[in-house]
Amino acid sequence: MTRIRNYFLTGLVIAGPIGITLYLTWSLIQWIDGWVKPFIPLRYNPDTYLPFPVPGFGLIVAFVALTVVGFLTANIAGKTLVSYGESLLGRMPLVRNLYGGLKQIFETVLAERSNTFKKAALIEYPRKGLWAIVFIATDTKGEVSHKLEPSADTISVFLPTTPNPTSGFLLFVPKTDVMELDMSVEEAAKLVISAGLVNPDYPRKLAVKKPGRKSEQPPVLEPAD
Repeated sequence: MTRIRNYFLTGLVIAGPIGITLYLTWSLIQWIDGWVKPFIPLRYNPDTYLPFPVPGFGLIVAFVALTVVGFLTANIAGKTLVSYGESLLGRMPLVRNLYGGLKQIFETVLAERSNTFKKAALIEYPRKGLWAIVFIATDTKGEVSHKLEPSADTISVFLPTTPNPTSGFLLFVPKTDVMELDMSVEEAAKLVISAGLVNPDYPRKLAVKKPGRKSEQPPVLEPAD
């Protein structure tokens, strides 16, 4: 019975992540197809003349369409048209706030020049002596930076929650209180999601010294507990 239980748990560990990944990928493809395919003309939609639906065709069309839109708006005429459209949206009281916020979020997350969430770190939260993992966003800017500047040089960090790292808190912390980690953001996210059960490998450097003189031996790498 012990062997059977071990075999079952091993199979669950292997098949579980694969099954969930395939399910989420398939759900995403179906969701995009459901949004895009109704806008495709019937003559170009393979579902109209094939006895079975073609999954992923809407995803391909959406990718091509977004690429074409980006190409058209990269020239002077496209930029002028986009600027004119944004000026019209800017005159609408409710729409301009929604559009401006969404545009800023997309530019911050998707822009290649953005350094968002490139580092994981530790801060003392919610009180001294308790530590929490955070993702470093950027230096504090704007009015918040101006108000906090006399007291400390602060940095903006995102504190994720367990087990859902997409929700959390935005904190403005003094740079001196932020302890950067060597682990990647992906490894830190795994640590948060697993509630500390999945820890990335970290070699601890231990210098071997002899009494009375400096050691000439190189550091010994040992895995951390």
